[in-house]
Amino acid sequence: MTLKDVAAPAEPELVIGLVSISDRASGGVYQDAGIPALQDWLQGALTTPFRVESRLIPDEQAGIEATLIELVDQRRCHLVLTTGGTGPARRDVTPEATLAVATKPMPGFGEQMRQISLQFVPTAILSRQLAVIRETPDHAALIMNLPGQPKAIKETLEGLKDADGKVIVGGIFAAVPYCVDLIGGPYMETNPAVSKTFRPKSALRPAAT
Repeated sequence: MTLKDVAAPAEPELVIGLVSISDRASGGVYQDAGIPALQDWLQGALTTPFRVESRLIPDEQAGIEATLIELVDQRRCHLVLTTGGTGPARRDVTPEATLAVATKPMPGFGEQMRQISLQFVPTAILSRQLAVIRETPDHAALIMNLPGQPKAIKETLEGLKDADGKVIVGGIFAAVPYCVDLIGGPYMETNPAVSKTFRPKSALRPAAT
């Protein structure tokens, strides 16, 4: 038997957690738009197969913390995206819950999210969106707090482009696959027309055939 006969280890399944945080949507007052917007964007952006774990929950810090812990520690998500609950209102506690379950802050993501939103509204400075890493002894995940509106979700992930398709402000998702690499997650590939992943040359793999 030669080395060519030895099968390469199978890449683990990519699991993504989607959490929409809203008192009214979770209470049935109106239909949630956050999770469908996230799913639609991911389906267009990712060429790597993935499985989704979705949750619709109210703005309760203890419940948000428990949901994030469940998705990372038990459901083994590699990436968790939350939407809603990041403003300055009393019921907006998503960042506090996210920080409470974190092992490492990732401040660059929040800085870039506000840079994108400031292209549209000056009130973007009121946003408290952030990102963190949660680690267990044998697993880790990137958790990111995104805006609540579908249009803002797309802009934040994808960035802003001019009429010719030239990037004006980079979206945050371009850095996500390499971050997931660094914490031991599956190798993620994207559709460059939607979000062009950046990796250093040493981290690139041959294109799948």
